Amino acid sequence: TDVNPIVAVAPIDIPPFKKVMAANRAEIAVRIMRACTELNMGTVAIYGHEDRYSQHRWGADQSFLLEKEAAASPISAYLDIAQIIQVAKDSGVEAIHPGYGFLSESPEFAQACADNGITFIGPTIENLNIFADKTSAREAAIAAGVPVVPGSDGPITSAEDITEFVKGIGLPIIIKAAMGGGGKGMRVVRAMEDLVPSFESAASEALAAFGDGSVFVERFVDRPRHIEVQIIGDGTGNVVHLWERDCSIQRRHQKVIEMAPAWSLPMELREQLHDYATRLTSAAKYKNAGTVEFLIDSELRPYFIEVNPRIQVEHTVTEEVTGIDVVKTQMQIAAGKTLEELGLIQEDITVRGVAIQCRITTENPEKDFAPDTGTISVYRHSAGCGIRMDGCGYTGLAVTPYYDSMIVKYTARGATFKETVARMTRALQECKIRGVKTNIPFLLNVMTHPDFANGIVTTSFIDENPQLKQVSSASWNFATKEQTDMKSVLRVEKLMRYLANLAVNGHPEELGADASKIVPGKGDITKTFLPTVEPSTTSSGGMRKILLEKGPAGYAKAVREHKGLLITDTTWRDAHQSLLATRMRTKELERCAPYSNAALSKAFSMEMWGGATFDVAMRFLHECPW
Repeated sequence: TDVNPIVAVAPIDIPPFKKVMAANRAEIAVRIMRACTELNMGTVAIYGHEDRYSQHRWGADQSFLLEKEAAASPISAYLDIAQIIQVAKDSGVEAIHPGYGFLSESPEFAQACADNGITFIGPTIENLNIFADKTSAREAAIAAGVPVVPGSDGPITSAEDITEFVKGIGLPIIIKAAMGGGGKGMRVVRAMEDLVPSFESAASEALAAFGDGSVFVERFVDRPRHIEVQIIGDGTGNVVHLWERDCSIQRRHQKVIEMAPAWSLPMELREQLHDYATRLTSAAKYKNAGTVEFLIDSELRPYFIEVNPRIQVEHTVTEEVTGIDVVKTQMQIAAGKTLEELGLIQEDITVRGVAIQCRITTENPEKDFAPDTGTISVYRHSAGCGIRMDGCGYTGLAVTPYYDSMIVKYTARGATFKETVARMTRALQECKIRGVKTNIPFLLNVMTHPDFANGIVTTSFIDENPQLKQVSSASWNFATKEQTDMKSVLRVEKLMRYLANLAVNGHPEELGADASKIVPGKGDITKTFLPTVEPSTTSSGGMRKILLEKGPAGYAKAVREHKGLLITDTTWRDAHQSLLATRMRTKELERCAPYSNAALSKAFSMEMWGGATFDVAMRFLHECPW
C-alpha cells in the first residue's frame, strides 16, 4: 500500500516506558495520557483538591491528590516538586511528562527527576538552562547569528534597574517573565509613569505562575505578526522542523487562534525562519520538542523572541498538517530513539492542507475577557469531517476561578484556508456550552471578519477591532435564527431552574403567601392538607419493639416463628434514589413519618435511607445527612 513516510513512524514493539505521570492538569494531562495509552503505557495523574472532579483525574489508571497548606493557592500544589517526585516514586513511575505551564520549563524539576532515576520527557537540563531563561536564550540566538529585538542582556529584578535601562533604549518596551510564557508576567509600557507599576505587577504574576519573579525587557515591536517554528531534536545536534504556525491573534499577549502553516508568508521568509530555528537549536544539541518564536515587522523583518522548551497548546495544528504525533514523538525520543529511527527525515516532512485551532474559554468577551465561573448546564461537542476536539469539559463541571479558563480546543483541517475557516465556523456553531459565559461568539466574529479571511492579521488585530468583543448584538451571516433560538433556549432554561428551585426549596417566605396555593374558602392549602393520624391507627411497636425488649436472640426467635411473609418497605429509599431525589428533604420525611408508621405498622421493617440518599443530602441539598 502507499503510505506517507511521515505517518509511517517506525513500529514500537516495546513501550517506551511502563508507567508515565502527567505532571499537569486538565486538557494537556488528558492529551498526554491518550498518547500513553496508544503506546501501551500505564498512566498516573495528579490533582489538587479544587481539581477533584476534573476529567484528567478519572482518565488515568491511577490518580493521586496533591496536599497543600490551607492558605496556599490551588496552583501551588502543581508547583510542589518534592511532593510530585514522591508520588511518582511511590507509584512506580518511570517517566514524567510536564505538559505546558507549571513546571514544564523548570531545570530544577528536570534535575529532581534525574536525581531520582525518573526520565523527564522534555529537553535536557542544559537545554532548559539555556532556553527556559529568556535572557540566556537571547544570548544563544545572538551567538547563532539569529536576529533579536533590542533588549536587556540579563534578568532585571529591581525598579531602579528597569528605570535606568528604559531611559537608555526608550519607549515603548515590553516586560516579559524570564521563566515562563502564556502571556503571564507580560506588560507593554508606553509611558514612564506606568513603568514601575507594570514592572511590579509583571514580577508578581511571574512569581505566582512560575515560581520565579525575574523579568527582562525588550523594545516593543508594534503591530507584528507572531510566527513560531515547531522543532524536534534528538540531542545529537540533529534537529528537524515541522514547519511553522501563525499565532498572531492574541488577547493580553495570550494566543487565541492559531493556524498551520502560516500560508500567507512569502516562501523565502518562511525558509529563513526554518533555517534560524534549526540552526539555533542544533547548535545547542536540543533534545525533544520545542518551539522557536519570532516577530515579523511590517517590513517582513524577523526577530527572534524566545524558545519554548516544551509542548505548546497549539501543537495540534502541526500534527494535523504533518501527520506527526508530537506528544508520542516526545516520549519515544525521551526513551532514547533517534530521529532516523522514528523516520523523521527533513526532506520527507511536508504539510498537507491548512489547520486552525480555536481555544474555547469560559470568558466574557464583552467584559474584556473577564473569566466566568459557575456550573456548566449543557455541554455538547462538535464533530464531523475535519474536526478534532481536545478538552476536559462535561455537563455538570464546576468552573472555578483558580486555573486557566480554557476548557476545550477545536482544531479544524481542510484542503484550503477557506475550507478550514468554513469548517471551524460550523464547529463553533454546533458547540453548545451553557451555564457559563464563553468566548465562542467572539471566535465566530473573528472567523467572519474580512481581514481574517485574507489570512494576514497582526497581534494588534483584536485591539484594533473592538467590535469583535461585542457579541450580544452580533449579526453573523448565519446568526438571525441562531440567536433567536439561543434566546428561546435560555429563557426555557431559566424557567426550568426557577421551577426546580421552587420544587426543592418552596416558595420564599419573604415574598409573602404563595398565590398559587390559596384556595377560596380554604386559605393556604399547604398548611391544611395533612390529615390527622388517629391514635388507634398508630403502630404498637412492631418488630422493632421485640428487638428492643428481647434483644437479638429473642428477635431472631420471633422471626423464625413468624407465620407468613415478612415485608421490608423501600418506598422512601427508592423515592430518594429516583426522581424524588431533589424534590424531598429531611423535613418532608419527618412530616410523613407518622403516616408511614401507621400505614406500615405490620411490616417487618422500613428502609428510608440509602447511600444515594446520603449523597443527595450532602452534594445537592447541602444538608447534614443525619
